[in-house]
Amino acid sequence: MAQFDIFDTIETLRKSGEPFCLVTVMRTADATSAKAGAKAAVTGAGEILGHLGGACVQRAVRQAAEQAIANGEPSVIRVKPSSKVVSMQDEDGAQVFKSGCPSGGTVDLLVEPYDHPPRIVVFGDTPISQAIAAHAALAGFRVCIPEGAFSADANIKTFDPEKIAMLGLQARDFVVVASQGKGDLVALKAATESPARRISMVASRRKAEVLQQKLIDAGTDEASVRRLKSPAGLDIRGVDPHEIALSVLAEIVLWRNTDTNAVSNGGKGSELSA
Repeated sequence: MAQFDIFDTIETLRKSGEPFCLVTVMRTADATSAKAGAKAAVTGAGEILGHLGGACVQRAVRQAAEQAIANGEPSVIRVKPSSKVVSMQDEDGAQVFKSGCPSGGTVDLLVEPYDHPPRIVVFGDTPISQAIAAHAALAGFRVCIPEGAFSADANIKTFDPEKIAMLGLQARDFVVVASQGKGDLVALKAATESPARRISMVASRRKAEVLQQKLIDAGTDEASVRRLKSPAGLDIRGVDPHEIALSVLAEIVLWRNTDTNAVSNGGKGSELSA
């Protein structure tokens, strides 16, 4: 059997796009099966890839990893015998987990969530949608486009537009509708029903308002529909597809790098009559 390599495992998990944590044993005291420096990856499903210790340590690690993936923050945890636990947080700030294992050892572990780049989902089979996808990929975002939309780089993921939920989007991800008259309403409905906090549309303000009202009249939640930003992008007076794509991506970078709750949805974008 090939020797286990934690770094190969990390690279595989990075490419999968699924959330995970890297957990490292920092210090041990008394008898423990894992030693300082040992590392393991913990997936979002709770699978531990690597050796960190016995069942008591594994339970604590799974719980801490779940918390870290949810809040995106690293933590230091300490697993020690129940008889030695006075508080669930030690004076040095470590979160304490009780151990009932007979070894009686104490283990300190660093739990670090891996922060995948946000996703940008681009709807449309147009020169602008292609330009947005290309620029977003170059900027390091994970890019997703509908199946059959256009030929894309191998690093760009495709999905069934009727099953956008399968992408597992989060609030920090982004959706851009750049369909420009080809399936606008279907794309916009999928976008507004996604959990992405920020959605935008390459269209005139008037066109977007008409489409929004159609969705609301058809029963789509109004609050979800009203979070649409249109026209998409910052107003850089973009004309050709790549200039418009730059304006759209610049706005997304602004949203990503600032408090998204503080950024106004009402900023100007490139007015398009598409």
